Amino acid sequence: MEFQDYYELTQLYTEYALAIDSGNWDDWPEFFIDECIYRLQPRENYERGFPLATLAFESKAMLKDRVYGVRETLFHDPYYQRHVVSAPAVRKWQKDRIESEANYAVFRTKLSEPSIVYNVGRYIDVVVRTSEGLKFASRECIYDTEMIPNSIIYPI
Repeated sequence: MEFQDYYELTQLYTEYALAIDSGNWDDWPEFFIDECIYRLQPRENYERGFPLATLAFESKAMLKDRVYGVRETLFHDPYYQRHVVSAPAVRKWQKDRIESEANYAVFRTKLSEPSIVYNVGRYIDVVVRTSEGLKFASRECIYDTEMIPNSIIYPI
């Protein structure tokens, strides 16, 4: 793998986290190709090959619909998220396709409460080169615990 490719991959991971942490919801779907997969799934289900996921989207259009839901239809106490993401480990590299993985921790801060560890796990990604740069073809967010808050509103 060339240094420039790895640099672009790390920038993709960094910009993704910054967009979500900043609440730039319209930017979130733009990190993906049109025919993409985004799944948030407990580790046990992933490791056993069970398909049940907390969130599962199969296109950029579905991601845009989720953004609409976050803004217009989901009622919840506002909160902030902050991602801490490890450097991506490249599992497989081809000229225009990268399979990579990184650990993540997401902290949540409600306005009148202390920050808490909200979600911890790993990203398992397929990244492809497009005319607009690197984009996610698939992002699986595999969280470690089976105990999660009542609802996950924002993307992980």
